[in-house]
Amino acid sequence: MQIAANGTRLEVEAHGPDDGAPLILIRGQGTQLAHWPDALVEGFAKAAFRTILFDNRDVGLSQRCPAEGIPSSADAILDLIRAGGELPNPYGIEDMAADVIGLMDALGISRAHVFGISMGGAILQQICIDHPDRLLSATIVMSACRPFSQRTPGGAAALAVLAESLLVRPRSLEEYVEGQVEEHARWGSPGYPMPKAEIRAMAERAYARGVDDEGMNRQVLAVVNATDRRPALRGVALPCLIIHGTDDTLIPVALGEEIAAHIPGSEYRAINGMGHIITPALSPEIVGMVRDFVRRRSP
Repeated sequence: MQIAANGTRLEVEAHGPDDGAPLILIRGQGTQLAHWPDALVEGFAKAAFRTILFDNRDVGLSQRCPAEGIPSSADAILDLIRAGGELPNPYGIEDMAADVIGLMDALGISRAHVFGISMGGAILQQICIDHPDRLLSATIVMSACRPFSQRTPGGAAALAVLAESLLVRPRSLEEYVEGQVEEHARWGSPGYPMPKAEIRAMAERAYARGVDDEGMNRQVLAVVNATDRRPALRGVALPCLIIHGTDDTLIPVALGEEIAAHIPGSEYRAINGMGHIITPALSPEIVGMVRDFVRRRSP
């Protein structure tokens, strides 16, 4: 279904019991609700969570959000980086955090458990900072709290290399599907692999829903322009679970440890064999961690 949230049209799905404790899942940059493994969603639903999935702005079936005068093509953004110019910001992580609050308002949810991965984990950190009264608990997965400028030493050249790996250009269905297979090989979870046939099937579903290179690139700009959240995280007083994979080749495990070190009273779990993708095989372990944490720590 489509809802209006923070002035933006979002595509939303709900799974599990209507009277269950609400659990909102936030995807990472460039991905859609179709990328959540069925095993994860069904696992949360069977654990009696009212499990809510949505497409972030600019991906899937949600609204596209171009900004006048701000480039969205990979080549134009890379030219700016290489020239050492200041990157424009079509919207920020704060705006995407406000989207989640708008989603909650539209669905009549006063407080929720929220689970965010990668960019979704950054969005969730911002919700912890800006809207703590709307959270029952926060589970921050495979994310970071320091700005990109401090994660990519080497200046514009190093940032351009990283951006080149994240920015995308228009792709055919075949190119997108094979690109998803390559991403699993590069950033996936080696201890919990996903069969290539399943990766391709998931990619085909996502492509059919709407793969927009410029929308995905605007999300990259939001991530790269994000501010340093470390000082504000020290004031967070919520039940927070931090999960990170020891085999994460995109966001090193030390950055997950850093989030936990800055949130007082948070719990940290490192998973051997987990990379930067939650696969169906990994899903039961994630569901169990979240379920047990919520039972112990949330009201």
